Amino acid sequence: MRRGSPAIPFGRDGSSRFLPALSLLMVFLAGLALAAVMGLERGLARWDESLTGTLTVELPPAGGPGDRSLERALAALRQAPGVKSATPIGRDAVAKLVAPWLGTALSPDELELPQLIDLRLEPTARPDLAGLRARLAQAAPGATLDDHRLWLDGLARVARSAELTALAVLALIGGVAVISVAFATRSGLAVHREVIELLHLMGARDGYVARQFERQALRLAFLGGVGGFALAAAALLALTHASEAAAMLGDRVTLLPALHLRGWNWAVLSALPFVAGLVAMATARLTVLATLRRLP
Repeated sequence: MRRGSPAIPFGRDGSSRFLPALSLLMVFLAGLALAAVMGLERGLARWDESLTGTLTVELPPAGGPGDRSLERALAALRQAPGVKSATPIGRDAVAKLVAPWLGTALSPDELELPQLIDLRLEPTARPDLAGLRARLAQAAPGATLDDHRLWLDGLARVARSAELTALAVLALIGGVAVISVAFATRSGLAVHREVIELLHLMGARDGYVARQFERQALRLAFLGGVGGFALAAAALLALTHASEAAAMLGDRVTLLPALHLRGWNWAVLSALPFVAGLVAMATARLTVLATLRRLP
């Protein structure tokens, strides 16, 4: 027997042929689930960063040239403690915000649009929302204060639920992979039973036999994992390209979510073939040792 060559003829074992295909499928599904988790986490962080310290004040539509409710609201807000800036949003900008729902057939002057104020708070300030609402009610009756944090908290709950679902899918994929590798290893033990008994007669210990199976499982699972990662990367890139190209009625309204994975995200995904190989190696070793201990 050549040095470094396997002592067990795995080429005759048909059950080991399914391990690369199994690893490919598992890594592909795990890559998609993990990319979804990382994409949701990045989206939440971006929304939180952009909305932290910002509020929106909405006033009823202007009643006419003599309506000075916007000026009174701005003066009251700018005098409030903790307020960094209070900037009115022009009618053209408000019309662009509602254009996806109302279209662009009507001009801003023809629409009864509310008056909006972009309110920015000091980074270290703890806003007194009740006090701000009281100031607004006194300066401009009918004005409302929109706290983006309430909307973001609701969105975060939905995103966290989706993340937990994706993590549950990852756990399920890992469990199925472990069970499948254990089944394939037991099948290999049954196929090579005579060779294993001969190795025992020659003085080989259970650890030596286990190393033969764990190396085979590592090699096959890693090769299949590389293929699964390649397919997952192709699917993610295609999804990102499709989301950027999707348009509806001429407006840039994306129909698919854009992932926009960063470098470290791809580094995490590229580690999946190594993880698949290590999981298969550990499972094969434990399965062989547990099975051999029960043999007479």
